[in-house]
Amino acid sequence: MNRSGALNPSPRTLDVESVVHFHQLVSAGARSMNGWHAQSLDLRGRSQDLRALDPQGAIFLGCTFDDGVEESLRRRGALIFPQLHKVPFNPYRSSVYTANELYEDIASTEYESTLDARVYEWSILPGQRGSLDATLAAALHDHAIGDALDELLDHGALSGRKMVGVMGGHAAQRGTNAFADAARLGRLLAQAGFTVATGGGPGAMEAANLGAYLSGLPDADSTAALESLAAVPGFRPSVTAWARQAAAVVERYPGGTPTLGIPTWFYGHEPPNLFATHIAKYFANAVREAILLELCNGGIVFLPGAAGTVQEIFQDACENYYGAPETITPMVLVGREHWEQTFPAWPMLRSLAAGKPMEDRIFLVDTVEDALAVVVG
Repeated sequence: MNRSGALNPSPRTLDVESVVHFHQLVSAGARSMNGWHAQSLDLRGRSQDLRALDPQGAIFLGCTFDDGVEESLRRRGALIFPQLHKVPFNPYRSSVYTANELYEDIASTEYESTLDARVYEWSILPGQRGSLDATLAAALHDHAIGDALDELLDHGALSGRKMVGVMGGHAAQRGTNAFADAARLGRLLAQAGFTVATGGGPGAMEAANLGAYLSGLPDADSTAALESLAAVPGFRPSVTAWARQAAAVVERYPGGTPTLGIPTWFYGHEPPNLFATHIAKYFANAVREAILLELCNGGIVFLPGAAGTVQEIFQDACENYYGAPETITPMVLVGREHWEQTFPAWPMLRSLAAGKPMEDRIFLVDTVEDALAVVVG
């Protein structure tokens, strides 16, 4: 799946990934930029090269040029998407986010002043979601995030390992058994060689990312981290206090195991957790949900949750129901009482799967250890 949402990526285009890459192409004797795509590059000081190259068919997104160069490129056939002003984010960014970026200076500033909060505030300004400029900025941003996620999964820190998704409710409080179970699951999955992916929010998502992040450390360190976090059980009433407690744990245990979070600004009440080392945050929740489910090629574990988790169960079930047998991945629901009585998704899932290739790929288990056994087995 193309995580940028592109309908039909062309094999005849070339992503110019950096100024160094641009220099290499020029040094190798390039005469034309036809099919080149350059994004968020500072090309000041490259005026002579840009004037010498034929720009017909090139696309520049949010790049910076010396005076007069942009006009020259456009006049000679390049397509240039300008930098968008009064937007608190870079819609042409070339990488996914980090927690440090979204929560910069959280130790000394309130959450409301962070990049994460400012972007959400921008997104809900009166009339914003119907504004052409805002729609364009958000769409370009989500495309850029998807492109960066492709690069991360194909060639970056998260390449070369199967990915298992952990889905669960945002309401699980630090210091509870539910939170500890989710953290233990993340830890076990990472120790078994999987990359852990979550929706990137609080609750069970934070716990699973935490468990994976600390998976290379002794059990005592993981226990100490859980105890420390329990001092601030949830992100209500104060996201600031919740984030600062997590930031203190990250500072105490830097350089943890890589883990992925895919949150969304659509749900502004769910701040991203700080234990995902790579955060692919989208504006469009539908795109985010589809991507999160699609990339979990090692299966998905569904911990107890409510409406959002139920939605994810049946969205994943739909993919498996219609998918080729070779593409079907395990669906593991943890908690018999929860999924048979509280929210009886299991009976419906079992009926849906009856007689289909997915029938032997759905599981209802009691513990996270049982879930691990299914995914590994």
